[in-house]
Amino acid sequence: MYGISIFLGEALTEQVEDYIYEMNRIGFKGIFTSLHIPEDDSALYADRLKQLGQIAHQLQMKLMVDISGEALNRAGFSFDDVDSILAIGVTGLRMDYAISNQKIAEISKKMDVGLNASTITMQDISELKQYDADFTRFEAWHNYYPRPETGLSSQFLNTKNKWLKEVGFKIFAFTPGNNLFRGPLYQGLPTLEKHRFLNPLSATIDLKRNFAVDGIYIGDPSISTRSQHQFESYIKAKTLLLEVVDVGSKYYKTILGAHVNRQDDARDVIRSADARFKKIDVVLPEQAIERRMGSVTIDNEKYGRYMGEIQLTKRDLPSDEKVNLAAEVVNEDQSLINLIEPGYKFNLVEKGML
Repeated sequence: MYGISIFLGEALTEQVEDYIYEMNRIGFKGIFTSLHIPEDDSALYADRLKQLGQIAHQLQMKLMVDISGEALNRAGFSFDDVDSILAIGVTGLRMDYAISNQKIAEISKKMDVGLNASTITMQDISELKQYDADFTRFEAWHNYYPRPETGLSSQFLNTKNKWLKEVGFKIFAFTPGNNLFRGPLYQGLPTLEKHRFLNPLSATIDLKRNFAVDGIYIGDPSISTRSQHQFESYIKAKTLLLEVVDVGSKYYKTILGAHVNRQDDARDVIRSADARFKKIDVVLPEQAIERRMGSVTIDNEKYGRYMGEIQLTKRDLPSDEKVNLAAEVVNEDQSLINLIEPGYKFNLVEKGML
């Protein structure tokens, strides 16, 4: 499941609403927001939450609200009247550490409950069972980390998620945006520190494949239009889109378009499965250039029967007189290269066309 974050400190403008509708069309089915609100803004936040709830209900999107009991009361709601919260379109509450396990258990009988994934203990689980909680409604939500250098390590996330899976939780985590960042630091909102300035789609795939995360939300308020196109292609067509730049080769146009990685996945390069079997004129040798990671190459006539093979380098490789450098993947998309698995589809797109 994929989701976005919408924060209530700013008005839900037409632009914000358009972003929600577009991300929903792409395939994002969840919204995360926070109700940790300033004292003098409680009525404002309550109205915005109702507005956001209406949109979520209309689009059949899950709406998870990060909440403390005090802030909930200030906004005019109560844990003792969960039905009124459900009525405005909220589908789940992510609980603050100050809320008792008994109260959490009661709420779980009515709606989804997000628990802090990093701090859940066996004692919590025992107490929740004691209070007859509905464990089918529990989700383990990791935090996002606005301050650089404070995001989780891969080792911690792996270890924690393995345990969470063993005890039966669905796991949720955040990746950063790359368009509109949340203040006051504007440094991204990732769960993993290594994802802070990474392509959002790369971070999303990494969480899904390597950390057993079930629900992945964009932590920041928005992602760029090009990232939206990349997500849509990944979600709907199972195809990775990578922008490439022309390096002066006459074969630049030849390498553009749809490709499939061979099933026998090479260590050093992505090999386009059918490229050299397509009808092609003689590929003449060009100047031999070092093949840096992210280089797109085409084998020339000196490679005999391999002439016309198109490759995408996974690491730096030396120049080769039998190989022409045709293009290079833009820096922002290089983290996608090693996510192209055997048999996976990818499209090489001219820079500026996403």
